[in-house]
Amino acid sequence: MNRRVVITGIGVVAPGEPGTKAFWERITEGRTATRTVTSFDPSPFRSRIAAEVDFDPRREGLSAQEARRMDRSVQFAVVSVREARADSGIELRDLSPDRTGVSMGTAVGATINLDEEYRILSDGGRRWVVDPAYAVPHLYDYLVPSAMAREVAWDVGAEGPVGVVSAGCTSGLDSVGHAVELIREGTVDVMFAGAADAPISPITVACFDAIKATSNRNDDPEHALRPFDRTRNGFVLGEGGAVLVLEELQHAVNRRAHIYAEIVGFASRSNAYHMTGLRPDGREMAAAITAALDQARLVPEAIGYVNAHGTATRQNDRHETAAFKEALGAHAYATPVSSIKAVVGHSLGGIGSIEVAATALALEHGVVPPTANLTEPDPELDLDYVPLTARTKRLDVALTVGSGFGGFQSAMLLARV
Repeated sequence: MNRRVVITGIGVVAPGEPGTKAFWERITEGRTATRTVTSFDPSPFRSRIAAEVDFDPRREGLSAQEARRMDRSVQFAVVSVREARADSGIELRDLSPDRTGVSMGTAVGATINLDEEYRILSDGGRRWVVDPAYAVPHLYDYLVPSAMAREVAWDVGAEGPVGVVSAGCTSGLDSVGHAVELIREGTVDVMFAGAADAPISPITVACFDAIKATSNRNDDPEHALRPFDRTRNGFVLGEGGAVLVLEELQHAVNRRAHIYAEIVGFASRSNAYHMTGLRPDGREMAAAITAALDQARLVPEAIGYVNAHGTATRQNDRHETAAFKEALGAHAYATPVSSIKAVVGHSLGGIGSIEVAATALALEHGVVPPTANLTEPDPELDLDYVPLTARTKRLDVALTVGSGFGGFQSAMLLARV
């Protein structure tokens, strides 16, 4: 069955002002959203900066009951799916519920509410035996990541396949890849697919502090995250999410939908090597890219832009650069590569879907977003990383990649229709 899958709607909640338009303007202008953490007192921590969303659930259309019931990450997902649905022009009454599904990704689920409830129940960690009477009635929803997919499914009336992918920092790519496969195989015609995470909490900050993965440039938050720069010293935690409306091509054509891009290839690999370590040769990411190209029946020279994982950790930037050279050969040197994380931070599982949205918008507008904060190129990293300023370029095919703790490596190819 040769069913093609296209993106017809995009919804984004990213650091700074929520909404796809604000997100696209911010990343193309290279205006970073990183700042000193405001949601809790960060003074005890090594890294005290993050990329936060200026998010008011009531202002974004959630009812008081919805805001009370949902963790912040789930709020991001529901607000994103509502924007994506409106953007697509799809009418829920015209959908077959059993031919409509949901695929959501998250790395750390309801971190914020779980962290808050633990502090309350344990009296700030002083009590080992807790009184469950103090727990909120929604505590179970905070514990199970499936609550996110359930809320999205309820919102769009999806009665087909509904699930959650949790694969660390590739969750947002893998959830979209899973949705693509369900449409291709004929199980569904429409999928609402994406990811969200809200990890800016004391427990998450402490975890990344322990392994020194995050930047400690606390005196200069806006310029702390420096992908591919010689002076890079780690990523900046972010939050947010994105949801895409995916449709079978003919289904979209029949209703005269606007099509942003077609997803023509997706593949995932694992390095089976180390929880946090990456081999410098980038072999596993290169294998994922090559497999995605083979699925799309494209040659490396077809790729006009690479949206990199670009975390600004020393090993990741080396790993990715090696992978691009291995998979694309000499064409890697002629291909613009950029990372939007310098602007929106690293929202763990949420970032993969945010980056798919960015890649689709790059194809739509013919603009390559820049790598903000790249002012001192690392001589070891010798590709075209589009420093500081966006670049106008007609794009027919673009690649977006992800790399996650546990050794996960994913690659997705988007193309003009």
